[in-house]
Amino acid sequence: MPDADARYAPIEDYAVIGDCASAALVGKNGSIDWLCWPRFDSPSIFAALLDADDGGHFQVCPVEDFTVERRYLPNTNVLETTFTTDTGVLRLTDLMPVAERPAYRRELWPTHEVLRRIECVEGTVEVSVACDPRLEYGRIDPPMEDRGPHGFFYNHKGTVLIVRSELPLTRSRGRGALYAQHTLRAGDQQFLSLTYDEGEPAVLPLLGEHAERKLARSVDYWRDWASQCEYEGPYRGAVVRSALTLKLMTFAPSGAIVAAPTTSLPEAIGGERNWDYRYCWLRDAALTLRALYELGYDEEGRAFFSWLLHATRLTAPELSVLYDVHGNADVEERTVSHLEGYRRSPPVRIGNGAYDQLQLDTYGELISAAYEFVQYEERLDGWHERLLTELGDEVCVRWRGPDEGIWEVRSGRHHHTFSKAMCWVALDHLVALHEEGYLSVPVDYYRDVRADIRQAVEEHGYNEGLESYVATFDGDQVDASLLLLPFYGYTEATAPRMESTFEHHHQELAQDGLLYRYPPSTDDGLSSEEGAFGICSFWDEEMFARLGRIEEAREDLDRTLSYTNDLGLFAEEIDPETGAFLGNFPQAFTHVGLINAVLTLEKASDDSSGPSAS
Repeated sequence: MPDADARYAPIEDYAVIGDCASAALVGKNGSIDWLCWPRFDSPSIFAALLDADDGGHFQVCPVEDFTVERRYLPNTNVLETTFTTDTGVLRLTDLMPVAERPAYRRELWPTHEVLRRIECVEGTVEVSVACDPRLEYGRIDPPMEDRGPHGFFYNHKGTVLIVRSELPLTRSRGRGALYAQHTLRAGDQQFLSLTYDEGEPAVLPLLGEHAERKLARSVDYWRDWASQCEYEGPYRGAVVRSALTLKLMTFAPSGAIVAAPTTSLPEAIGGERNWDYRYCWLRDAALTLRALYELGYDEEGRAFFSWLLHATRLTAPELSVLYDVHGNADVEERTVSHLEGYRRSPPVRIGNGAYDQLQLDTYGELISAAYEFVQYEERLDGWHERLLTELGDEVCVRWRGPDEGIWEVRSGRHHHTFSKAMCWVALDHLVALHEEGYLSVPVDYYRDVRADIRQAVEEHGYNEGLESYVATFDGDQVDASLLLLPFYGYTEATAPRMESTFEHHHQELAQDGLLYRYPPSTDDGLSSEEGAFGICSFWDEEMFARLGRIEEAREDLDRTLSYTNDLGLFAEEIDPETGAFLGNFPQAFTHVGLINAVLTLEKASDDSSGPSAS
């Protein structure tokens, strides 16, 4: 039996393409190993990422041995992979076409499409193509019909997949897989297309020139969007790539931004920390809004904020930890036992059991997002006022109780210091919105409860012996989320308690430019280990910057950025010893952290070199 690892590419070997509704992961070997249609959280079309033998894939690569170079076309989410063999050079361009809405209507674009252009740019190359859709997380080998020049049609429950190719494809005997092997010579170019529609399309134009126009329009769309980025500093390349990644993980019809387009990529090979991240978490709200608005993406900021309030209105005054892209909170977790898991690391989970946890910090994060919103938009609607006041009243009732905390521990509820502090933030921002005239709340009541919360946090959430805020009341463990307290306005970074907290956390959690979210010995209800958290590493660098330690912030940021893959993408976690990616990929929260760290560093650098600096 072949080594289990050899069938799976390292997570960092993947790229992502998408159309702002769904996304696909493409390996360095030209294989699409993950694709869900029509939404990020829909059942998979290809899932070799989670079962190399039975998940399904769509691969284009040379038959001979090859070396690989790849890139995104500058300022786009269009992927270009160049294979070099002993006989020639092959270029593969992959995208999921996007354009402004009028183009879809004028040119009969399918609902969703993966478009692949194969070019021989030097010599001759024998090309192999294998397309093997396995629907419903690998359970369904769909019936397929060969319709000659119109393509191969797969029908399943009213949805239609169509494979079209300018290379002749052969059907596998007894199955719906398609194969081709063909020699291309310098100057030869061929297109492949996989489309998805609900019901059969009336007509699909021929590939050729029409496919070229779609590719060109997609490139123009991404470049126009990227050009709107207002950050012009030394980290512009990393910031623009992060912004493009966030845009790709935005579900355009609603404005929701998913945490990642994948499920069940393990935080430790062979461990049980495998989660479905194809949903939107409230904890990301204010951090994401700040990143979008500060970069100049006001339209995306407005759409995301609108989605946040519409989704939470459905459950208010209670808040779910996460919601799907349409705002539904019921995403019950189940396991898919027939998939073996990435590198044989089961379980594969669909849905997320954290949806019905209590995380009191979400109240602070959502209300902080509202406060962030008005700093740019200078308005709140009438129903926003009613909703936010309901949430404030709920904080006043619930803040004294335990919760599962920002990290969604499965070891029961505790009195998490960060959760209590975020309850303070919720009331503080509501008071500020009242004072600035954006809404009317029972301000004296909120001020009194706010004072009670601060007293509790300072008495029980700060360990005098360690000179540090700690994870839980009267505890002694560190928690990287506490580094966010200055961002949310609970305290200043330079306050003595916060500065000593940072020093203690950096000493306990930092390793080689990365930061763990809490010590590996922490009892979070799970047995396996995990890697360093990308987002926490950027929080560490923000603290350096807020303290005016600019060179340390820059050096630490450069070290963290050295862990990106060759395309500038981050997963949720990183193994500091090997640099290997762990957890779901790409991770929106990590890229939000990158953007905010760069913005904080830029502001701190400007402040330190301003006229008053000496």
